[in-house]
Amino acid sequence: MSSRRFGSQSLIRLLGHWQQTSSRTPLWRQLADALRLLILDGRLALNTRLPGERELASALDVSRTTISSALAHLREEGYLESRHGSGSRVILPDTRAVPTLSAASAALDLSTAALNAGPEIHQAYTHALTAITQHLSLTGYDQLGLPALREAIAARYTARGLPTRAEEVMVVNGAVSGFALVLRMMTGPGDRVVVDHPTYPLAIAAIQGAQCRPVGVSLPETGWDTDGFAATLAQTAPRLAYLMPDFHNPTGRCMDIATRQTITDIAAQTRTALVVDETMVDLWFDSPPPPPLASFNPQATVITLGSAGKSFWGGLRLGWIRASSRTIATLAQTRDTLDLGSPLLEQLAMLWLMNNSETFLPARRKMLAERRDRCGELLREHFPEWTFHEAEGGLSYWIELPGMLATQLAARAEILGINLGTGTRFGLSGAFDRYLRMPFSLEPTELEQALLRIKPLWLALNKNVQPVKRSVI
Repeated sequence: MSSRRFGSQSLIRLLGHWQQTSSRTPLWRQLADALRLLILDGRLALNTRLPGERELASALDVSRTTISSALAHLREEGYLESRHGSGSRVILPDTRAVPTLSAASAALDLSTAALNAGPEIHQAYTHALTAITQHLSLTGYDQLGLPALREAIAARYTARGLPTRAEEVMVVNGAVSGFALVLRMMTGPGDRVVVDHPTYPLAIAAIQGAQCRPVGVSLPETGWDTDGFAATLAQTAPRLAYLMPDFHNPTGRCMDIATRQTITDIAAQTRTALVVDETMVDLWFDSPPPPPLASFNPQATVITLGSAGKSFWGGLRLGWIRASSRTIATLAQTRDTLDLGSPLLEQLAMLWLMNNSETFLPARRKMLAERRDRCGELLREHFPEWTFHEAEGGLSYWIELPGMLATQLAARAEILGINLGTGTRFGLSGAFDRYLRMPFSLEPTELEQALLRIKPLWLALNKNVQPVKRSVI
């Protein structure tokens, strides 16, 4: 298998502020911890070849002995493979001997914002097993999705203020899969795609996987920068823009009506297609979000992505695309190169969940609101230097630290079997190293256990950092 060489400057950007000279932890160990975190996060892909020791030492401004010791430690742990004259290549350890991060921290994973399956999932599959009988005489192939499910999805959009027909809906294998399909249809290598900055990491990965270039529009303290959005479209002429207006991941903010109107007006004027990810739309606490972005300006091209992953359960692995019937027909042709449709049993289960969602979604929202409040209390009690905005919906807080310490904290937490979502995962070129995304989807006792284990690590890191006093909103 051929390997891809990773440039030293790219690696520096990913590493962020990994070095803390005041720490008692040896410098080589700090570097090894930071590199391991990049590998486990997937930001250093498997089979990537690292720069040579001399080049790394010069780029990082450390001794070659520090580099050699860090790489040797990662080789011993099974994260690197080195050959004379070929440098070091990223691998993963044998999971039978050395547990990976996901296995080691299954009970204390603070990097994933998602809920476990509720009892309604078992009910849905029980119903689906009965309902599938009438479909067994057919081939089971359907690129667009089960007609009854497409009608149910269309009805949900219509009820939210966006009249929709079943012909304007395609069922796909999750929102990320849907986005990848849209990218394949609408973009080519080198095309620019505008994104919020920060944004969802897998959206960045999908854009880069399509050989496109993500261009970030920085999010202000609150809301969206519509002037910045308009300027970026004018300056970069992107093929499309990817937005998350409903409880944005990772910031949790919700786009108001005026901003939705402005964004779609700008898109219509510049003829820039919008891809709108509504993955979190059902997870509101006090009041539902405004109508879908696609309902604000009929002249704008808006392709909407939805998902069952957050509303119901990630294990369903189903989502959908809502667009014009012509766009859906073109997507169906493009899909021939990817897959032949989505699993029928899961579609039948999702149809039952959609038809019965009002019997369990309110309780789900109430539980999340309570967990949000408890998480906020724990953060204020144990980490008073951390600042964050109150979440209106979604599954997590976007936390600002008093210094660029996220990577260092996550590297140390990983050793304890706790996985943290560093801000750098949500940015371009290693940005947001002073941020963490903290999910409140965990059961409160588990969350408190994890935070109490992180606290001494944070106190050790933060003792030489002057805190920035800010009010919590």
